[in-house]
Amino acid sequence: MRGRPAPAILYRNPGAPWRRRPRLSEGGSGVPADSGDGPAAHPHRGLLGQVANAIGLRIVTGNLPPGSVLPNEAALGAELAVSRTVLREAIKVLGAKGLVEARPRTGTRVLPRNRWNMLDPDVLAWQVAGRSGWRFAEDLLEVRRIIEPAAAALAAERARPADIAAMAEAFRDMERVSDDLRASIEPDIRFHTAILSATGNELLLPLGALIGTALAATFRLTTLRPGAVGDSLPWHRAVLDAIRCGDAAGASAAMGFLLARTHDDNYDVAGDGARDEGAHDEGAAEDGSMAGRAGEPARTGRTGT
Repeated sequence: MRGRPAPAILYRNPGAPWRRRPRLSEGGSGVPADSGDGPAAHPHRGLLGQVANAIGLRIVTGNLPPGSVLPNEAALGAELAVSRTVLREAIKVLGAKGLVEARPRTGTRVLPRNRWNMLDPDVLAWQVAGRSGWRFAEDLLEVRRIIEPAAAALAAERARPADIAAMAEAFRDMERVSDDLRASIEPDIRFHTAILSATGNELLLPLGALIGTALAATFRLTTLRPGAVGDSLPWHRAVLDAIRCGDAAGASAAMGFLLARTHDDNYDVAGDGARDEGAHDEGAAEDGSMAGRAGEPARTGRTGT
């Protein structure tokens, strides 16, 4: 619905490896607590969310590969120091995400990757934690480069004053925290999800979760480079200005520039290991990197999101 504020996108830190801890009655559980290191909050709060997180992360990182059977309830409950009731509810949560399937007599089996709900916020977050930062960031960015330029064009045609105000507020917040990469993630997510909201297409709104996870993955690659957020601001401003002016072609081009630069900058920051890993992306400049072409915003730095 047009004019609706962009939805809050919440993520959970995937947590630490499993450790045996006392049961709740003894002051704790055997699942990892959220460390608070990163933008995160599991949609299923409390112990249930922690158990689902612990098992889900183990599946996505390959410690429980597709086709494998989870330990029986007694063994897994003892390992995590939780009750069978909590464990069963956590398995239901993972089943809804397409990760596992419980069958009578055969137990709970990990499903093939093509059955997983890859756009689920938790599955995305677990993959950020478990896969190569470069490769997964590139997978996410590839989807964004397909969707977001077109979304920006629609936003330029359809945005209402409230939508423009939401984008402008998010941009101002990005400027305010431009010296803090971690703090910038939240307003950056708001900026991009406000654009999706402004399209008036409700099917695009869930993609805000993908964008948020992409920004978190980018954070893992660029956290050591000072000034990364400030460097991206001219690119974001170009998108905002084009949408504000109702320039659909300009908004699409500006978003394309922004995402193409993100690809190039991730590649630069990730180093030689990423280049070897990302050989399939060789020639990315020819398929969309617009650096140096007519209409490109002035480049003050490198990383854009």
